[in-house]
Amino acid sequence: MTQLMTLILLFATSCFALADEKSAHAMHEADVFIDGSAIDIDSDQLERFTADLQGGQVAVVSVMGMVCDFCARGIEKTFKRDKSVIKVDVDLAKGKVLIAFASTAPIDREAIDRKILANGQNVTAVQILSI
Repeated sequence: MTQLMTLILLFATSCFALADEKSAHAMHEADVFIDGSAIDIDSDQLERFTADLQGGQVAVVSVMGMVCDFCARGIEKTFKRDKSVIKVDVDLAKGKVLIAFASTAPIDREAIDRKILANGQNVTAVQILSI
């Protein structure tokens, strides 16, 4: 009987935790849907991002579907795990992701698309800049 009560308690706790997780994400949803392809990158932001970089490459990625800080941090964490990535900056308000790669690393557009899609967003454009 004690085992049955323990199982029931664990099940109930799991259900409440799942409901809390869903409501917590709902609080992060934005009122405005940002389509990153409609906004150009701010030159001051790009200058600050590249100030300490020398001889690398930057992918300016336009993202559609970033609606909360949770989305932005997920993208940032994903790219920081990539050994060829030097630096990442996610601009939630403009729907842009700046990714600095080592000069010797080839930038794979399909890999960028897959990583963004795995986080639940879509890439609308990628522009590669040499520093």
